[in-house]
Amino acid sequence: MSSEKVHVEHCKGVNGLDKVILREIRRCSAEVYLYGGQVTSWKNAHGEELLFVSSKLKSTGSLEQYGFARNRIWSIDLDPPPSPSDISHKAFVDLILTHSEEDMKIWPHRYDCRLRVALGPTGDLMLTSRIRNTNTDGKSFTFRFAYQTYFFVTDISEVRVEGLETLDYLDNLKNGERFTEQEDAITFESEVDKVYLSTPTKIAILDHERKRTFELRKDGLPDAVVWNPWDKKAKSMADFGDNEYMHMLCVEAACVEEPITLKPGEEWKGRQEISAVPSSYCSEQLDPLRLLLRG
Repeated sequence: MSSEKVHVEHCKGVNGLDKVILREIRRCSAEVYLYGGQVTSWKNAHGEELLFVSSKLKSTGSLEQYGFARNRIWSIDLDPPPSPSDISHKAFVDLILTHSEEDMKIWPHRYDCRLRVALGPTGDLMLTSRIRNTNTDGKSFTFRFAYQTYFFVTDISEVRVEGLETLDYLDNLKNGERFTEQEDAITFESEVDKVYLSTPTKIAILDHERKRTFELRKDGLPDAVVWNPWDKKAKSMADFGDNEYMHMLCVEAACVEEPITLKPGEEWKGRQEISAVPSSYCSEQLDPLRLLLRG
C-alpha cells in the first residue's frame, strides 16, 4: 500500500456522499465531506471523538446565517497553490468551490473558495481558507467568514474558556448590543451567543471533567463566536437533541465586526489550527497565561 493511501482515503459516507478520511501515523484521523466542505470527525490517537455532531443533524441552513457554501458539493483541488507551512504534512486534502449559474442568483459574483484540511504529525487539525475575487466586471465584493467549530465536551457546566476576558463583545441575545467581558474566564450556566471582538491569536478551552484542553490558534480571523443554546433553545431546535447542549461548545474563529472586501484579483486567507492536549485543573493553581503561550 502506498504512503498516500495510508494518509488519504477517498470513500463513501452517509447517504453515499463522497468523503475523504485523513490519517496520521499516531492513529489520529479526520473526515471531510465534499458536500459542504465540512469536517465531520476529528479523533485523537485513542480514537476519541473531539468534534460534536448532533444526532439530529441537518446539513442545510438559512443563507443569512450560514451562507451557501455548506449546501454545495465541493471538488478536490488536484493543483492547489503552494502552502509552505504545510509542506511536511502528508494527511491533507485541498477542496475548491467556484461560482455556478445557480449561485449567481443569490451571490452575483465570481469567486474561487479553497479549503485545505490537514492533520499535523501529532494530530493537530488545521484548516486554511483562501477566497479570491474572480469578477471580470470590475466589481468588489464583501463577506463575513467563520469556522463553525463544535467541540465535544464532557459536561458544559465544567468547561471554561480562557483568553477572551476583558474584551468587548456583541451579545446576540440582546440584539447585538456591545458589552465588555467582566469575568476572569468564560463559564457556562445558561444560553450564550456572543461575538468577541479583536481577540488574541490563541484561545484555550478547558474541559475539566476530561482533563483536556483544546488550544485554538488562528490567523486572519480577528473575532471569536462563543455559542451554546442551553436546554430551552435546544428543545426548540429540530436539528439538535434535547440534552445534547451538555456535550457541545461552539467556538468559532471568525471575521464578523468588520467584513472583508476584495477587489477583482485580490485574495483573502484565513487559518485555524486546533490541538487537544492533556491538562490538569486546580482553580488555585491554573495559569491561563501559560496555556495561551504554548506553541
